[in-house]
Amino acid sequence: MAENAYCIAGKIVELLGSLIYEELSSAWGVQSDLKKLECTMLAIKVVLLDAEEKQESDHRLNHWLGQLKDVLNDAENVLDEFQYQILQKEVLKRRRSTRKKVGYFFSGSNPLVFRFEMAHKINGIRERVDDISDLKAEFNLAARLEDRKTTMHWRDMTHSFIPSQNVIGRDDDKKKIINLLMQHDVDENVSVIPIVGIGGLGKTTIAKLVYNDEQVVRHFQLKMWVCVSEDFDVKRLITKILNSAVGNDENLSIDQLQMCLREHIRDKKFLLVLDDVSNEDHIKWIELKNLLLGGCNGSKIIVTTRNSSVATIMSIAESYNLDGLSQKDCLSLFVKLAFKEGEEEQHPNLLEIGKEIVKKCRGVPLAVNTLACLLYSKVDEHEWISIRDNEIWHLNQKESGILPALMLSYNQLPFHLKPCFAYCSIFPKDFVFNNLLLIQFWMAHGILQSPKDENLELEDVGNLYMKELLSRSFFQDVEQENILYFTFKMHDLIHDIALSIAKRECSVVTKKATLAAEVCHLSFLDNGQEVTTQLEKLSKVQTIIFQTDQSMSLLETCISRFKYLRVLDLKNSSFEVLSSSIGSLKHLRYLDLSFNHIIKQLPDSICKLHSLQTLLLENCHNLERLPKGIGDIIKLRFFMVTTKHTCLSEKAVGCLSTLRSLWIWRCVNLKCVFEGMEEGRLTYLRTLVVGDCPSLTSLTLSIKHLTSLETLIIRDCKELSLMEVAGEEDNQDLKLSLQNLMFFRLPKLEVLPQWLQGSANTLQLLWIGGCENFTALPEWLPCLKSLQTLWIDNCPKLSSLPEGMEALTELLIYGCPNLSRKCREDHSCTTDCS
Repeated sequence: MAENAYCIAGKIVELLGSLIYEELSSAWGVQSDLKKLECTMLAIKVVLLDAEEKQESDHRLNHWLGQLKDVLNDAENVLDEFQYQILQKEVLKRRRSTRKKVGYFFSGSNPLVFRFEMAHKINGIRERVDDISDLKAEFNLAARLEDRKTTMHWRDMTHSFIPSQNVIGRDDDKKKIINLLMQHDVDENVSVIPIVGIGGLGKTTIAKLVYNDEQVVRHFQLKMWVCVSEDFDVKRLITKILNSAVGNDENLSIDQLQMCLREHIRDKKFLLVLDDVSNEDHIKWIELKNLLLGGCNGSKIIVTTRNSSVATIMSIAESYNLDGLSQKDCLSLFVKLAFKEGEEEQHPNLLEIGKEIVKKCRGVPLAVNTLACLLYSKVDEHEWISIRDNEIWHLNQKESGILPALMLSYNQLPFHLKPCFAYCSIFPKDFVFNNLLLIQFWMAHGILQSPKDENLELEDVGNLYMKELLSRSFFQDVEQENILYFTFKMHDLIHDIALSIAKRECSVVTKKATLAAEVCHLSFLDNGQEVTTQLEKLSKVQTIIFQTDQSMSLLETCISRFKYLRVLDLKNSSFEVLSSSIGSLKHLRYLDLSFNHIIKQLPDSICKLHSLQTLLLENCHNLERLPKGIGDIIKLRFFMVTTKHTCLSEKAVGCLSTLRSLWIWRCVNLKCVFEGMEEGRLTYLRTLVVGDCPSLTSLTLSIKHLTSLETLIIRDCKELSLMEVAGEEDNQDLKLSLQNLMFFRLPKLEVLPQWLQGSANTLQLLWIGGCENFTALPEWLPCLKSLQTLWIDNCPKLSSLPEGMEALTELLIYGCPNLSRKCREDHSCTTDCS
């Protein structure tokens, strides 16, 4: 990931130029070295864009960039130690503790020794940077500045369900495959239909079209979809099949899984799609297939694969070979994606260039799609010609026309987006990304540019980057879960491109893997002594993701060895107590302990993670308490918690004054939140989600203090009425920023709280669902001048709307029979009385 050199250089320059560093460097006597380092870094940074473009054709330049990046990483780590000291000082200031100030601030028994060590490190970094800088003159590099403006061409999101009208040129293929599904085979009760074709042809797309076809839905009693990718592990596949069928995510033995699978498919005609299969081990396939023979005659398995030999192993029937699209269909697809409707008629020259680009794609829809999205809304002929005539088309093409098209699209990315894309390679193929968590992951590695607009947060920058990558088709299968987040995947070929860019810096750790010494990001699939031994030669690891449950000894090894960790993902682990050694990871920004169902407590040392930005404790049902000093995590921005607490007091959560997003989730014992919260707490909080807390009776929410809150979602809290919220008495003077408000399944909610009037100029969406005792909308509701969308569903006692609701852009009523009847008489709105 050579692009990181430019990214890291920018971060270092930004840090060195800050006032806080000037003050600290002066106090520590390293001001001169840091100033020289800043000047040298500025001189290097301006030529890095040119260097990164030329490195592919100049081996020496590539080596120079590698050396530079190595020292930049070391410089970032040293400056991060400065930053940690600043945070420690802030913690002590908050504690108002003068007695321990000096010793704690310098993190050692002798502050003079610490100063000397830091000065020595800074001097060493500066000398190495100077040596590397002296060499740059040999490469005749031009000074360039990046245009950081991100041009957004955002379109409506797609979903895993693909409407047939959005797919071009596959009607005949769809009909033929459906006919194969309807055929009755006398030889076996479960038959396999392989769909074979090169990557990017649309094998998965055509399988989805067939899978969701009404005729197919009626024909099969049970449908299941599993993406296989590279790891054809029978136990894992059975688990995924069951999860697709019944949502079963229990940790069962292989025998229990087999019994569950047989029981569930018994006497049912089923359709199973095994997407993206590459397994050529006949024994593994027979082992899985034998478990699928208990269904009714006529059950079918669709297999999509790039490899014809895989199809031969899995089926005695002839494969369905998917061909490339015709030139006519490719051009239709290109025009649909590259131009706004009718725009191609206004730009005939662009259309002619587009025809030539389409020819180079050789009938591969993914190639057409990628380049069309790249050129969307661009009207400069030179940009189109540069794509048509690019030298990259002369590459050896292992995947027909797809590799050059994908690399072209990547090369055209702005430099600040390239590391964001490349970092996605650390996740496995077919990984379901969550936009909120991926943005936090990017933030942890510091690859989001600081916003120039003071009204934007880093999360907003990440959201812009995400949408730009989506608009360029680097992600697919987008599903909007709610207004806060959506999920998506990467096409396996796009993932391959990310892996090729990440090169030796990202590695999957297995017992047989070979790890390069320079690896920085690890994803563990195996454990054991073989894995631990491989870690001994590594020293610069910044990311550890455990894909499977790992031993405490391996975790201890990682914590003790890798002191520069930024990301530690322990999701789905199973240990009762987190090791106290976690507190030594002072560079840590992202810690995920979600879905650890047996963890009982967090060590107090976790409060030493002053740099931590993201802490995920979702579905930690047995977590007894949060550490008393959790307020010392003074950079925390995203916090998701499940706990056995009965009250999240002001000291437990309210003291986290830097929070931007707070999710309180499935806390079955929780009775109150924010008790004793004072003015000035949570003033940066933008998102608050409270859900599945059946004992919650009080938020004791000082709403008037939450001046930055934009989204509030409360759901499945059967004892919560929301009438006790502080601020009711002076709601006329409230100045709130709320934009989205959602109440779901709150049986004690009868009317809307008065404080909502404080968002008269900001509230855009109001959604009330499943509130069985909700009786009336207030007469002041039309005074919410910014309200555009009002959704009401399953509120049977609601019988009327206030006057003056005609200005709404969207009014949706569902499951409110009395209100729906009156709405049809008085308003033009969308209703459903079923």
